[in-house]
Amino acid sequence: MYERKVLPNLNCGLDLIGEVLYGKWKIRLLWFINEGYTRPSELQRKIPDATRRVLNIQLKELEDHELITKKIYPVVPPKVEYSLTEFGQTLIPVISVLGNWGDKNEDRLRSVILKRLKPECL
Repeated sequence: MYERKVLPNLNCGLDLIGEVLYGKWKIRLLWFINEGYTRPSELQRKIPDATRRVLNIQLKELEDHELITKKIYPVVPPKVEYSLTEFGQTLIPVISVLGNWGDKNEDRLRSVILKRLKPECL
């Protein structure tokens, strides 16, 4: 498991948000859990580009940051469900605003992102 060698900079709100939400799939995971996709297999289907291992790591980090909870049911095979904590629910309006901004600026954002990609990626 990865061990951090340098302590994170936690001097302001943006540093704290970056520390908690840094990860390619975390914002999507929070959004989809809020939308009712609570099982790991459902989340995997919603984010097919992510590997199961990466999703598990990021779900664990979200759990460690107290944004989601994990419930394991004592059945065979084990059943796992995730849900937002009250603290995690406070992020949903922020994620919604970011998503709306992205939708509003979709063409421009897509254009500047595609400009930076190497030709073999297109």
